[in-house]
Amino acid sequence: MTSVVDAPVRTADLLVRDAALLVVDGGREIPGGWLAVTGGRVTGVGAAGSEPEARQTVSAAGRLVTPGLVNTHHHIYQNLTRSYAPAVNGSLFDWLTTLYPLWAGLDEEAAYVSAYVGMAELLMGGCTTSSDHLYVHPRPRLVDAEIRAARDIGFRFHATRGSMTRSVDDGGLPPRSVTQTEDEVLADSERLIRTYHDPEPGALVRVALAPCSPFSVTKSLMTATAELAERHDVRLHTHLAEDHDEDAYCLETYGCRPVEYFEETGWMSDRSWVAHCIYPNDAELRRLADAGVGVAHCPSSNMLIGGGTARVKEMRELGLPVGIGCDGSASTDHASLWMETRAALLLGRYRGGPGAMTARDALDIATRGSARCLGRSDELGHLRPGACADLVVWDLHEVALAGAVSDPVEAWLRCGPARAWTTVVGGRILVDRGEPRLAGLVDALRTHDRIARRMQRAA
Repeated sequence: MTSVVDAPVRTADLLVRDAALLVVDGGREIPGGWLAVTGGRVTGVGAAGSEPEARQTVSAAGRLVTPGLVNTHHHIYQNLTRSYAPAVNGSLFDWLTTLYPLWAGLDEEAAYVSAYVGMAELLMGGCTTSSDHLYVHPRPRLVDAEIRAARDIGFRFHATRGSMTRSVDDGGLPPRSVTQTEDEVLADSERLIRTYHDPEPGALVRVALAPCSPFSVTKSLMTATAELAERHDVRLHTHLAEDHDEDAYCLETYGCRPVEYFEETGWMSDRSWVAHCIYPNDAELRRLADAGVGVAHCPSSNMLIGGGTARVKEMRELGLPVGIGCDGSASTDHASLWMETRAALLLGRYRGGPGAMTARDALDIATRGSARCLGRSDELGHLRPGACADLVVWDLHEVALAGAVSDPVEAWLRCGPARAWTTVVGGRILVDRGEPRLAGLVDALRTHDRIARRMQRAA
C-alpha cells in the first residue's frame, strides 16, 4: 500500500521527493515516492502528496532511488597501481608477486590520498559504506591515514586491519618488506580497535581484523586474531578459497583444505566474512552456511583474473549472507559498485541461466546482503524508518533509457551506464548532480598522480 506514510514527520532536515521509484527494501517499492531524513536517520517514506516540510529538498524526478550500496571487500591503496601493464595478464599469484615490490613504497601520505580518491570514486558509483582490506604494512599508521580520509569526507567506513607475517623467506609469497611479526600485528590491531572502533548505532568508523590469506600468515596468527576479535567483539575478514593454488598450498603446508584450516583456527562463525570463496566443495559450503559466514562476491575481479567465481545462487539458497565487493583497484581497475552489481547480474545469469539472477536480486546482494556481511543489517542496506540515511538517486541518460518504460529496477542494470546523481551518507549530500562535494579532491588527485608515478617508476 504505497499511500501509507511510515513514521510521519512534520518537518525534516532533508526530503528526497518525486522518485520514479523509491526502493525501500527488497519487499517494498513506492512509485513516485519520497523519503524524509532527520538527524542522519530515515524518519519517513511515502507516496506523492503526503510529503512533510523540509529544510532542504532534493528532486529525484524521473529517477530511481535506492539504499546506498555497500562494498564488502576492497584494497583501496591499489588504485596507486591501477592497470599496471606488467601484471595485467598474469595469474593471481603472478599478479601478486609482480606488485608486492611496488606496494612496499606505501607510506602514510600514499595511504591517505589513495583512500581519499578511492572513497570519492566509490561515492560516485553509489557506494555509501565500504570496508577496506589494507594488508601491506611497510610502514606504521597506514590504517590511521585511511580512517582520517574517511572522517575528512564523512564516508561510512569499516577499516579491516590486514596483515601478512609469512614472507617469501618463510614459504609465503610477499617480500619481507611488506610483512610484520605476529606481535607487531596483534599489538597494532588492539591499538586500532581501542582508538577508532565505534560499536554504537550509526557509527561512521568501525574496525575489523583481517589476516590476508592462508598463504601469507601463520596459523598461530589466524588463531590469535580470532581470539582477539572475540575479546573485543569485532568482526573478522580474510580471503578464502580464492584459487586452486590455495588448495594445493594448504594441503602441502597444513595438511587440509582451506575451509578446514579456516575452521581449525577458530574462524567458522557468524563474526566472519570472506572474500571470493570460489572453490569450496558442497560439504564445505554447507558448513560455512550453517556457521553464518558471509561471502564478499567480487565478480569483475574474478573475470579479469580468470580464476572462477562464487556460486552465488547456491550460497543464497543455503542462507549465506552474500555481498558485493570491488576488490583491489589493481585487479578490478575501478571502484564502481554499480558496475560490480551489474557484473553480478550478468555473471549470475551466465552461470545459471536467465532465471538465476534478476536486477532485484543483484540490488539485494549489493545492499541488504552486504549489510549482513558487515553485521549491520539493522540499519544499512534498506531505507525503512530508523535506518541510517544512506541513499542514492541514480542517473541514466535519457538516450540510454529510451524505451525502458516498464521496470525502473531492471532498466537500472540492463541499460546504462548509470551513475550516482545524488549520494547521501548519514543525511549529508556527498555527491550532487553527479559531482563529488569534496573540498580536498583536487589536491588529492594531484598528489595521487605524483605518488602513483613514483611507485610505478613512471615518468
